Amino acid sequence: MSRQSDVLIIIPAYNEEDAIQQTVDHLREHVEYDYLIVDDGSKDRTAAIIRERGYNGVRLPVNLGIGGAMQTGYRYAARHGYKYAIQLDADGQHDARDIDKLVREIRESGNDMVIGSRFVEKSSYKSSLPRRIGIYYFYMLIRILTGNRIFDPTSGYRIVNSKIIREFATYYPVDYPEVEILVSMARSKYRIKEISVEMKKRQGGVSSINPVRSVYYMLKVTMFSIIRRSF
Repeated sequence: MSRQSDVLIIIPAYNEEDAIQQTVDHLREHVEYDYLIVDDGSKDRTAAIIRERGYNGVRLPVNLGIGGAMQTGYRYAARHGYKYAIQLDADGQHDARDIDKLVREIRESGNDMVIGSRFVEKSSYKSSLPRRIGIYYFYMLIRILTGNRIFDPTSGYRIVNSKIIREFATYYPVDYPEVEILVSMARSKYRIKEISVEMKKRQGGVSSINPVRSVYYMLKVTMFSIIRRSF
């Protein structure tokens, strides 16, 4: 893929055969930035669809999880000198029409990360009670550990600048990275801002978070966030 812009959209994908075509076609309809699909060792037809449709992508030989897939994208962005990188989930939850808004905000504000938030302003997004409780828990965790108020700490819809791209290319948490990254960035005095975006329900695939994994997720993220804040 030849570089056409200074923005790279990273699309991590694992077993997203039901949504990947709609996601990428929607993306290309609304923006003209470069994109890279990172197929995280999918076991369904995700890789075949990427190949058949001629999409820009790489395939990992084994499933590394969201952290490994995103770090692959950040390493690509660092190697090719992109100024900005943005995560766009392959399941169709992130609305590509908000990408220009995120790009414009980080260019004009000089922040290191801009988060597309469901909760910083009122939006049409509706989530389940357990998910809202979890989000509020992490909001309070980040506020206690860093003093920062991040209303949508689990949002993966984020754009970062070249400084953060290089850092994430070197280290990125393997599992459930969103909260741990925010704690680490706050400790390093990086500038983070939230802006309101619209998000949709998942268009395909199955969430990896079930009731049992939710407990594991909360305990693991809490422990590693405390560790990251302390060192």
